[in-house]
Amino acid sequence: MDKQKIDENPILRLSFEFSLLIIEFCEKLQAEKKYVIANQLLKAGTSIGANAMEAQNPESNADFIHKFKVAAKEGGETFYWLLLCDYSKTYPECKDLLARVHVLNSIIGKIITSAKGN
Repeated sequence: MDKQKIDENPILRLSFEFSLLIIEFCEKLQAEKKYVIANQLLKAGTSIGANAMEAQNPESNADFIHKFKVAAKEGGETFYWLLLCDYSKTYPECKDLLARVHVLNSIIGKIITSAKGN
């Protein structure tokens, strides 16, 4: 799948853009020697888009739903790590990332609900 296909699919575009922002934020965390949270957040935050991308070639509707359920779980985990960062006095500001992951999680939830209806 090329970049044009990502740009044409709203969930792929949003999750790809979010992944890039997560990478930048995690680089800041690593520069500040906050390795544990940086590693956890990097894995969870970029996994949302990876699972959304994987769902584009499902074996069945159940497989499609499953892949988006995994994306939803990763979105929940990402929200948790960002919330920890937000509440910690020694971590960089991340309110924009929290807002973005909330939007992603809402869209993913609607995708799952819609796919279950089909």
